[in-house]
Amino acid sequence: MTEVVAALIWNNGKFLICRRPANKSRGMLWEFAGGKVEAGETKEQALIRECREELDVIIDVGEVFMEVTHEYPDLTVHLTLFNSVIKKGVPKLLEHMDIRWISADEIDRYEFCPAGEVILEKLKNEVCL
Repeated sequence: MTEVVAALIWNNGKFLICRRPANKSRGMLWEFAGGKVEAGETKEQALIRECREELDVIIDVGEVFMEVTHEYPDLTVHLTLFNSVIKKGVPKLLEHMDIRWISADEIDRYEFCPAGEVILEKLKNEVCL
């Protein structure tokens, strides 16, 4: 199983989503910024590194919003999604095709990676921040 972390980055009641490049697995689908935890890293350290690499921002990592295990045909991921805020920087398109700030009521307008489905349902059904 692959340990993966992601950031639920909040700003004024909206959260950041990122569109995967067409040439990657699950290409063109939307996701939260993040990635794999490397050997010797805590989940929080991995998330800070991934957000710096993918978006050129420094984040403050908050509480865990949700954990999900999902089996894709090519791998099984254990995803930990953390509430986060940007401490420094403005998100840039370094690895993604597009980034958007959306509210929970806009979720259905976007096609997300399957691992995010349970998370998205929770976001739609709960009052967040």
